[in-house]
Amino acid sequence: MTDYSAARTAMVDCQVRPSDVTRYPIIEAMLSIPRERFVPAAARDVAYVGEHIHFSPDRVLLDPRVMGKMLDAVAINSDELVLDIGCGLGYSAAIIGWMAEAVIAIEEDPALAEEAARNLAEQEVMNAVVEQGPLASGSAAHGPYDVIVIEGAVQSIPAALESQLKDGGRIAAIFMDGQLGQCRVGRKTPNGISWRRVFDATAPVLPGFAAEKAFEF
Repeated sequence: MTDYSAARTAMVDCQVRPSDVTRYPIIEAMLSIPRERFVPAAARDVAYVGEHIHFSPDRVLLDPRVMGKMLDAVAINSDELVLDIGCGLGYSAAIIGWMAEAVIAIEEDPALAEEAARNLAEQEVMNAVVEQGPLASGSAAHGPYDVIVIEGAVQSIPAALESQLKDGGRIAAIFMDGQLGQCRVGRKTPNGISWRRVFDATAPVLPGFAAEKAFEF
């Protein structure tokens, strides 16, 4: 039988900390939250490996290093409201809930959304709410948000989602260009979102976040 507690400690000590993730709430959350409860049952024995875990061909739970580095870079504070796009089975919402005041987690797949809500309730994550709906639409009703975290890759950010970010708020996403990708963190300014590159990373492009193809004659 897998010793998940030992695997969780090894994940943090061998994958997350060496990747320059230094913010204590992230470390504490990843040591405390049982990642194996937030992956498909067939993947529980590999819940702590250093790679993405697939829910479907175009949906993954980001690998621990990528998630940790992204959250470290976007620097969520304990008094902030966060929009978590593509929460899958709820792990990202649980981690962010450890750091933030509240989390609105969006999941497009009805089955994933239902199970995510159940997983978060079982782990007594009381400050995260799962909403089922298109990822690219976010949740304007609860916004604007201090931080938006996109749990997968994008080629472009829909204007509807940008509008849900507070002035001065931050957004984190993995931008894909062909086979190459990089995690960027943006800050909303009066002139739009100002982006900076943080580290290289790849992931499947989420539904609704592909670049629109230009019309050609």
